[in-house]
Amino acid sequence: MIESKVRDIKKAQKERLLLREISTLFAQTARDDQRLVGLSINKVKLSPDKGMCYVYFYTPGGKEQFDHILEFLTLYKPSLRSALAKAIKGRYTPDLIFKFDDQFEKEDKLNHLLEKIKSEGHIE
Repeated sequence: MIESKVRDIKKAQKERLLLREISTLFAQTARDDQRLVGLSINKVKLSPDKGMCYVYFYTPGGKEQFDHILEFLTLYKPSLRSALAKAIKGRYTPDLIFKFDDQFEKEDKLNHLLEKIKSEGHIE
């Protein structure tokens, strides 16, 4: 039980470290490539075996804009991973997988529904 908690803490610490380093590296890349403007990193999740690092991006243009940018973003994956390996000393560097973070869109839809219900007089 305690070993599981320690493992979870270490995983959370590694995710925070990866988020910080990937964000820094991505910011440098985005300054040089205008195709990546508007893209922001929201969170990083490691797979249970820590071999995969899921990097969640958000863009105001939604999933369609992200899908368009993804083809350019994927070109930077090897250099980002290499720079990450140099920045974080460790035995292994996880493979990077880029995904769209739809959490903001879900929250926005939920807020619109609540406002609609409130305006109809169902909620005070």
